[in-house]
Amino acid sequence: MIYKQIPNILTIFRLISIPILILAFYIPGMLSNIITAIIFGIAAITDYFDGYIARSIKAQSNFGKCLDPIADKLLVIIAIVMLINFNHHNPWILFPGIIIISREVLVSGLREYLAGLNVSVPVSNLAKYKTAVQMFGIGGLLLGENGSSYVLYKWIGGYIEVDIKFLIISVIVTVAKILFCSAAILTVITGYAYFKAGFKNM
Repeated sequence: MIYKQIPNILTIFRLISIPILILAFYIPGMLSNIITAIIFGIAAITDYFDGYIARSIKAQSNFGKCLDPIADKLLVIIAIVMLINFNHHNPWILFPGIIIISREVLVSGLREYLAGLNVSVPVSNLAKYKTAVQMFGIGGLLLGENGSSYVLYKWIGGYIEVDIKFLIISVIVTVAKILFCSAAILTVITGYAYFKAGFKNM
């Protein structure tokens, strides 16, 4: 049935959105921040709904099981790489970004190794919270770094006093950085289960 292909369509959409996200970084001016944040936000939402729909209508498939985690990791890693590229002097992006990318690569390798031994490591609730924090953090940074103060200033302009505008901008950017750093810490904690299982079975 066609409706059972919805989860796979959402996964494919997420993969297609990745090169579009990359191109959006090179759009001149404030549109770059807005478009990259929107593309990433929509892709992140499909990350939740494709799995939820697949379970709800019992439409899980080997295609989805294979491509869904690949699409998730590619989306996150590409977004972080692009953020680092455009903000490479910002330690709030550079160091947490390196930690998150390193963890994703290491866990992917360990998961493949453990799968060969028929050892599975269940996804914890903390890992799900980590994903949510990570997505919000990256989304905020896409909107809030590298010139987006001008973007937010334009959005709020004419409604609030100037000092309040910059206070709001500062809060948004600060919250995004805190979430991103928190995601880096959570990604190490949640990755421990894979490292423990991996070393145990070596």
